[in-house]
Amino acid sequence: MVTLVAVRTKPTYTIHIEPALFDQTMLTPAIKPRQICIFSDPTVFGIYGSKLAAVLQSSYHCPVESHLIESGETNKNLVSVAYAYNHLADLRFERGDLMVALGGGVIGDLAGFVAATYLRGVPYVQVPTTLLAQVDSSVGGKTGVDHPLGKNLIGAFYQPRAVWIDPHVLRTLPLNQRRAGLAEVVKYGVIADQAFFEFLENQVAVLRRDVIRDEDWPVWNEVIARCCQIKADVVASDEKEITGHRAILNFGHTFGHAFETVTRYSSLLHGEAVAAGMRAAGRMACALGLWSAQEVDRVEQLLDALELKVALPPLEPSAVLDAMRSDKKVRAGKLHMVLPQAIGKVCVTSDFKKEDVLTAMRSLAETKV
Repeated sequence: MVTLVAVRTKPTYTIHIEPALFDQTMLTPAIKPRQICIFSDPTVFGIYGSKLAAVLQSSYHCPVESHLIESGETNKNLVSVAYAYNHLADLRFERGDLMVALGGGVIGDLAGFVAATYLRGVPYVQVPTTLLAQVDSSVGGKTGVDHPLGKNLIGAFYQPRAVWIDPHVLRTLPLNQRRAGLAEVVKYGVIADQAFFEFLENQVAVLRRDVIRDEDWPVWNEVIARCCQIKADVVASDEKEITGHRAILNFGHTFGHAFETVTRYSSLLHGEAVAAGMRAAGRMACALGLWSAQEVDRVEQLLDALELKVALPPLEPSAVLDAMRSDKKVRAGKLHMVLPQAIGKVCVTSDFKKEDVLTAMRSLAETKV
C-alpha cells in the first residue's frame, strides 16, 4: 500500500509512505546529482545504510558517499555542522548534488540545516527512521541545531525535495523511542483532529504493543499518514510562521524544550519531554479556564495508556522559566504559549502570568509525571 501526501510549500514536495521502501526506486523529480551523500548515525546506517546506498545508486546512477554523526541530542550542535561542512568540501560537493538524511529527528534537523547553509543551499531528501521523525520532524522544513541556552535556537526554514517513509523500519526502533514518538502523535489529535484523537483512544492496544504484529500495520500506516497530512496542511498555511498558525504545532513544546534545555539534553527523549509539556500546558489551560478538567483527564489518560507517564528529574521551576524566555516563541519580550481549548482546537496566547507557568510545573512535580 502506497500513500502520497502533498506538502504545498515552495517548492511543493511529496511525502511517500510505502512499506519495503528500500526495495523500491527512489527518484525525486528534477534532481540529477553528480553524487549523493547520506547523513546518518552509526547504528541506523549499520542497519539500512547499504540498502539505501544501493537503491540510490541504481536510481540515480551516481556515486553514493556517507557522513556519520553520533546519535543523540547532545550532538546536534555547531561542532557537528562544521564537521559536516569539512566533509562536503572534501567531496567537492556541488549545488546540484543531493544530501539524504537517514535517521531520526536529530539527523534530519542537522542534515537539513547543513543542506540549507552549505553553498547557500543544496537539495536534500528526508528518509526518517523513527516514529517521531516520520510523523513530525521530517515534514515542514524546520532545520536547526541546539545551543546551550536553548533548543533549536540556530536554524533555517528549508524544505526537503521529498520525504520517503517506510513504516516497517519501526520494527527495529527501540521501544522507548517508539513510545516517545507517540507523544507527537497525540499532539496532532489535540491540536487539530478530534476524530483522530478518538481513533488513537480506540487503538491503544495496538499502539502500546511491545512488538508490532503484521496485522497492526494498517493502524500504523493510518497514524503516520494522518499526522503527515495534518502537518502538511498547517505548514502550507503558514510555511515560515508569519501568521502564527504554524505555531500550533508547538503544543507541549515550550515546556518540553525547556525541560530538555535545563537537563542538558541528557535525561529525556524529545517525545518524553513533549509528553510532560502537554500535561503542563493542559493543566495550565484548565487553571486559566480555557478548557475543562474532564478534557485534561482525557488527554492524560491517553498518555498514561500509551505509557507516556514520564518521570521528570528534579527541576528548579525558575530555571525552566528562564529557559522558556530564550524560546523562539518569545515575541516583543512576551512568551507565547500554545494552550488547548478543546480536543481538536488550541490557541496561541501570551495572556498569562509567570505564576501560571510555575504552578503548572509544580503540579507536574507533585504528581510525578
